[in-house]
Amino acid sequence: MRLFVHITLLFFLSWGLFSCSGKKGDAKNYLEEARQAYKESNYMLAKLKIDSIKILFPKSFDEITAGFALMQQIRMSENTRNIIYCDSMLREQYSQLNEMLTKFDFVRDDRYQEFGEYYPKIYPHGASLDRNGLRSGVGEKGALFIESVLSGTAIQHHQIKVRSRDGSFAESLSVSSDGLNYRFKTLDKSFEVVRFTGNYENGLAQFIYTFQNEPLTVEFIGKRTISASLSNAAKQGIAYSFELSTLLLNIEQLKFEKEKSETLIRYLESKNKT
Repeated sequence: MRLFVHITLLFFLSWGLFSCSGKKGDAKNYLEEARQAYKESNYMLAKLKIDSIKILFPKSFDEITAGFALMQQIRMSENTRNIIYCDSMLREQYSQLNEMLTKFDFVRDDRYQEFGEYYPKIYPHGASLDRNGLRSGVGEKGALFIESVLSGTAIQHHQIKVRSRDGSFAESLSVSSDGLNYRFKTLDKSFEVVRFTGNYENGLAQFIYTFQNEPLTVEFIGKRTISASLSNAAKQGIAYSFELSTLLLNIEQLKFEKEKSETLIRYLESKNKT
């Protein structure tokens, strides 16, 4: 009986040692596969393999430690690659920007403006007060705005709607009379100018960009509603502004992503020095 018990204990001890050894080997295999994936620049797979070691083999401390060190290298490589990608895209987009800016006038008043604004030349900003319609511009950082200009009739408008011939439309949100919105009178005429930007613009520019080759009507909504046809120059100017805004916002996002990667690399380098 004692011999049987002794043999049984040896069996279980041997099985346990074999099992632990097998798990250790598996953890090493996962680590080696992570290293191979890293060499092949397959960073996603490498990170999955490293995470698997911690989950499946929580007692494989050497492999977990080695996996953590490899993870730092992966993060360095990922962010280095991201910087290279951002630089490549920025070169391309700055080239597009230089060409696109030939269609715009840049205006900035040093007395009160930190950043200037781009106005499409095809629909001159300063000469647009004598016609009912829409004019547009883009801030230096990419923020697009549309201004509704209504002359000759005072309705205190605070909202606009643009319609296409098939009934499709885009509508701004209602704005107050604060900020860059103003109403004034000359000796013989009244003027109302309302600026729609950010959420208040509500997709108007994209709608006009989409239907720029079709007849469009703008409705000025206030105490009553007045309609006017959008000229081809106004539509083209807004389309140009939409393209410029999209490009500038993309550039700002690429600059942000590059700076974020550079900051993380500096952090990882400082951790390696400690």
